[in-house]
Amino acid sequence: MPRQVTAFSNATVKLLRSLRDKKARRAEGLFLAEGLRILTEARDSGRLPEIVAFSDEGARHPLAAEIIDATEAAGGDAIETTADILSKMSGKDNPQMLVGAYRQPEASVERIDRAKAPLWIVAQALRDPGNIGTILRTGDAVGAGGLILIDDCADPYSVEAVRASMGAVFTQEIATARWPEFIRWLRSGDGQLVGTSLKAAQDYLEAEYRQPCFLLIGNEQQGLPADYEAQCDLLVKIPMAGRADSLNAAMAAAVMAFAIRASWR
Repeated sequence: MPRQVTAFSNATVKLLRSLRDKKARRAEGLFLAEGLRILTEARDSGRLPEIVAFSDEGARHPLAAEIIDATEAAGGDAIETTADILSKMSGKDNPQMLVGAYRQPEASVERIDRAKAPLWIVAQALRDPGNIGTILRTGDAVGAGGLILIDDCADPYSVEAVRASMGAVFTQEIATARWPEFIRWLRSGDGQLVGTSLKAAQDYLEAEYRQPCFLLIGNEQQGLPADYEAQCDLLVKIPMAGRADSLNAAMAAAVMAFAIRASWR
C-alpha cells in the first residue's frame, strides 16, 4: 500500500526535492521525471521508478494506478502526497500529478553497441539542457540509437532536459566521454563521423552518409573546435538563405538527422 506523506520534512520528500540539483543527482544516481505521459513512456521502455510520488487526483487515472502498482510490485516506494509538496519537488507552480525518481544508467561510451542503430547523435559542449532534451526527442523520432555527450555538457538528467525530451530520455542510450576517449572508441570499429561547419564546401543534401553514422553537433555559441572538425570523415554545411549564419544546435541536429535518414531511403 502507498504511504501518505504530508510533511515537507519527510526524508523521501527531501530526497526527491534534492534531485533538482546536479550534485544530488550525481550523489544519489537518480533523476526526476514528471507527468503521466513521460512515466508511461518509461514503463513502456521497461523502466520503473524507484520512488513514485502522486496526488490523490493523480492516482485516479488508470495508467497512473498501473505505474504505482507496478512500482510497488518491483520493490519501489510509492507515496501519496499533496499538490504543494509535488510543486516543491518539481519546482513548478502547477505541478504534474505524478513524479518518479529513476536510476541513472551507466554512462560509459564503451557499453554502446554501435550496430544497434544506423544513426547516433554526438553533441559537444552543449550548455542548454533544453537543447539536450530536444535532441533526445529528435533522436527518438529518427530512430537513432542515442546521444553521446562530449566534454562538458549540461546534465541530460536535469529536470529541464528530461521535460524537453518528452520521454526520449528513456528510449535513447545516453553516454558521456571526453573527446580523446570518444575518438579512440569510435575508431575501434565502424562509423562515419559527420560534422556541420560554416566553412564546409559540401552541401548537407548532396553528401553521402554511411552507416553507422555519428552526427556531431557543436557548442551553441562556438560550434565545433577546428581540431575536432579536422578529425571528421565528412564536413557538411546547411546553407542559410537569410541573415542568420547558423541554426540553433537542436534545430541543426533535427535538420541533419532527418536529411541523413532520407538519404538512405
